[in-house]
Amino acid sequence: MEIVWQTPANPPERHDYIFRNGKRHVRPYYFEFISHVKNRWAGKTIVDLFTEEFKGRPYDYYVNAVQSGRIQVDGEMVPVSYIVRSSQKISHFVHRHEPPVLALDVSVLQKEPDVLTICKPASVPVHPCGQYRKNTVVGILQAEHGLAPLFPIHRLDRLVSGLLILARSASKADSFRQQIEAGMVQKQYIAKVTGVFPDDEQVVNVNVNYNAREGRSTVEVGNCCGNTPLKGKSACTKFTRISTNGTHSIVLCEPITGRTHQIRVHLQYTGHPIANDMLYLSEFSVDRSTKGLSADRAAANSGCSLPSSSPKSCVDEYCDDNSTVDFSIDPMCTNCPNLTPKGYDEDEEGLWLHCIRYCGPDWVYECPHPEWASHD
Repeated sequence: MEIVWQTPANPPERHDYIFRNGKRHVRPYYFEFISHVKNRWAGKTIVDLFTEEFKGRPYDYYVNAVQSGRIQVDGEMVPVSYIVRSSQKISHFVHRHEPPVLALDVSVLQKEPDVLTICKPASVPVHPCGQYRKNTVVGILQAEHGLAPLFPIHRLDRLVSGLLILARSASKADSFRQQIEAGMVQKQYIAKVTGVFPDDEQVVNVNVNYNAREGRSTVEVGNCCGNTPLKGKSACTKFTRISTNGTHSIVLCEPITGRTHQIRVHLQYTGHPIANDMLYLSEFSVDRSTKGLSADRAAANSGCSLPSSSPKSCVDEYCDDNSTVDFSIDPMCTNCPNLTPKGYDEDEEGLWLHCIRYCGPDWVYECPHPEWASHD
C-alpha cells in the first residue's frame, strides 16, 4: 500500500470519521509534523532531541523512525548520530491517532453571509491544537457542512458546550475582536452547581492564576497588609441563581473578564463548584453517586435542546453503520492496533457549563439551553 502523507493543507472529509459507542473517532491517518530546530535543541543528536523533547514515544521508536526515514532533516534521511543545527527543518511522519470526542452534532444555529453561530458539543475543541486536528469544531464543520474558512471570535474550553460565534472572513473576525477587547460585549453562561446557591446576586472579584503545568486555575485573595504581590490576573464574575432543587442549583454566570477557567474557579470560590467538574471538586467532599452523569449519559444529555426538525445526533445516524469499520494498521505506530491513542481518559464527560448568549452594540446571538439545565 502506498502511503499518502497529509499536512495541515489537507482538509478534513466526511469519511474521515468513525462513530463507535457514543464517540466520534477519526480514522488514523499519515501526517507530516514539521518543526524547526530551536537554539536549545542545537548540538543534540536527532534521536536524543526527540527522546528528550517528545516523551510520548520510547527511545527505540525514534531510532527506528530515523533509520526508516520517518524522521528527516531538511527533507533528507540522516543517521541516528546526526547532530542538528539551529533553524533546520525537521519532519516527523507519523500514523496519527486523534482522541475521540462525544458523538454529537455540531448544530448550525444561524448562517449569515459573514457570521456563523453553532451549538458546540462538550468535549470538542474549537480549533486544531495538541492532538486534535480533524476532531475539532472547525474540522467537523468543514467536513460535514463544507464551511471554510472560519474564524472563531471567542474561546470555549473543550469540555464546555454552547454558543460559539465564527466569523466567515478575517475582517469580520477583527471587528468582533475589537469590540471584545473594548469591553463592548456581554457574555452569559449557565452552570449546574452543587448545593443551594444564594438567592441574591453574588459578585466574585478575585484574581485568577492559571498554572499551565497543572492545567488548572486558583484564586488569589490579597492580604490586609498587602506585602505579598499577587501573581494572578484580575477577574470578575457575576452569579445569579435561576433555580434549585435543594441538591443542585442552576446559576446564570456573567464573566466580566475572560481568564482561563474563570467561571469554574470562581464558582469553586463561592463554595458551589460545578457539580460534575472533577478538577475543581477536589477540595470538596462530594458523593460520586450524586456528582453528575456517567460519561455515556453525559454524551446523550450535554447537547442543545433543538427543535425536533433539527438533524439527528451522530450517535443515531452513523453508529450502527460504522461500528465495524476497519482502518489501516501501521507496524511502526505506537498506538496501533487500538483506534484510541494511549493516555486518553475513556470516562471523560462534558461539563455542566454552557454558553447561552453573546451580545454587542448592535447584535445578539443566543443558544438553546441543554437538558441538564431543567431540574427533574
